[in-house]
Amino acid sequence: MTKIFGRKPVLESLLSDDELEIIYIAFGQQGGVINKIMTEAKKRGVKVSQLSTHKFKELSKNENTQGVIALKSGIKYYSLHEIISESKNSKYPLILILESIQDPHNVGAILRSAECAGIDGVLITQRESASMTEVVEKASAGAVSHLKLCKINNVSQTIKVLQDNGFWIVGSALSENSKDYTAVDYKSPIALIMGNEEKGIKQLTAKNCDHLVEIPMKGKIQSLNVSVAAGVLLFEIQRNRGS
Repeated sequence: MTKIFGRKPVLESLLSDDELEIIYIAFGQQGGVINKIMTEAKKRGVKVSQLSTHKFKELSKNENTQGVIALKSGIKYYSLHEIISESKNSKYPLILILESIQDPHNVGAILRSAECAGIDGVLITQRESASMTEVVEKASAGAVSHLKLCKINNVSQTIKVLQDNGFWIVGSALSENSKDYTAVDYKSPIALIMGNEEKGIKQLTAKNCDHLVEIPMKGKIQSLNVSVAAGVLLFEIQRNRGS
């Protein structure tokens, strides 16, 4: 069972196809978003329960909940082939691969940017990656509910499958072989790979990429947070495509 914290994430989950078991609202909470949650929950037949302040605090475990918690039965995951097949409905398919990103706040922030950029799917490595917990859900501001997610075991094999289906693989990396991220023509099916917060994408992954790109730094700090970099790259791809 997954907990979803916060008014906006809970409302977005209600508006999606998520299967919610119950919504808990702290006693005394009211207002526009709370009313929308109550209305949508009634439409979908989702039980809403008001809890006393004491019981709600026990359930929230000191998380910033904005007075609302929902319990979801589980996140729906798609197969790689399902995501590839459905992406072909896009003029220029765009898939994001997250390789060994371990901070749940980073994963959530990346998923939020990915949903805003209108991508076709997100592939997440099963090993060495943050679990899809309520922390990720909240950091994504509800984006998890609207994205096609897929768990993958082997990045190299995944790259091969994507390339066989016409995708160009673009890796974000600080490397001698990397080019300015604005120098690539993204008007083709693209799979963008973002790597671990400290180590970046793995050497074998970088070797299998068609392009390696980097975002030039103008200050003394030599790299952006991975979630910020992902947002910059995703929206540059869409800008380049005229989206």
